[in-house]
Amino acid sequence: MGNLLRIILAILLPPVGVFFTVGLGGQFWLNILLTILGYIPGIVHAVWIIARRSPPQYR
Repeated sequence: MGNLLRIILAILLPPVGVFFTVGLGGQFWLNILLTILGYIPGIVHAVWIIARRSPPQYR
């Protein structure tokens, strides 16, 4: 799944973007907690996880 699609999912539903990147690990549950406490922290965390875990692909 491409990074752009993951980032779009992270903006709409932050835990879904994190799930597709790292699975059901600790980062996923942390993102659910952050999303419940505030939608913006959930988005920031999700985009950070996606950007950190996905290596850049050069052509």
